Amino acid sequence: MTRILCLAPHTDDAELGAGGTLARFVEWGGGAHVYVAAFSPCRQSLRESGLPEDALEKEFHASMDLLGVHGRAIYDFPVREFPTHRQEILEEMVRLRKDTKPDLVLIPSPGDVHQDHHVIHQEALRCFKCANVWCYEQPWNQKTTTCTMYMPLTEAHLQKKWAAIAQYKSQMTLKRSYCTLEFVAGLARVRGVQAGCAFAEAFEAVRHVWAPSPEVQKIGSEGRL
Repeated sequence: MTRILCLAPHTDDAELGAGGTLARFVEWGGGAHVYVAAFSPCRQSLRESGLPEDALEKEFHASMDLLGVHGRAIYDFPVREFPTHRQEILEEMVRLRKDTKPDLVLIPSPGDVHQDHHVIHQEALRCFKCANVWCYEQPWNQKTTTCTMYMPLTEAHLQKKWAAIAQYKSQMTLKRSYCTLEFVAGLARVRGVQAGCAFAEAFEAVRHVWAPSPEVQKIGSEGRL
């Protein structure tokens, strides 16, 4: 898998759910192309909190710069109103599919109860029928968590994930409980214990296609398997 597309309902979801994994893919250099699409900069939520409406958009770009993710897009769908924009969101995903041709798509969990996250999950399943699809976890939005895939992380990957999250000063100001080093590191340690390594991020694989070696593909195409 060399072309990775991460779909984030809001501008900080990619880093919170898969920041370490994105850092690891970027680290592979020319062998992988990473693209992150955020569907809302949450202008209304920021306005209601007395913060600048463009704060999350600026923080998103700072975070992506820090992770080394050059491929990115921000859409301006209204926060908490994704269910009324399902078709428009799907059409943007179709454009992303044509532009990025992803091997792996990272999306919110099927158990995520946030209405915007749920829409991104459902429409992504419709759009990306032939790609590998992993669902990242955000426990504060989930009643249950099913982990079937683990991405081992080094301490450097974890530090980069936290540094990316720390770019979201607006969320620190609002004292989000999940935007703390203790929470981020603690969850990574738990997933690492489960995966038999120091740190990890966990995913639920709703579609994972094993890509055989060129030799096996050739034999298969010749009908000799």
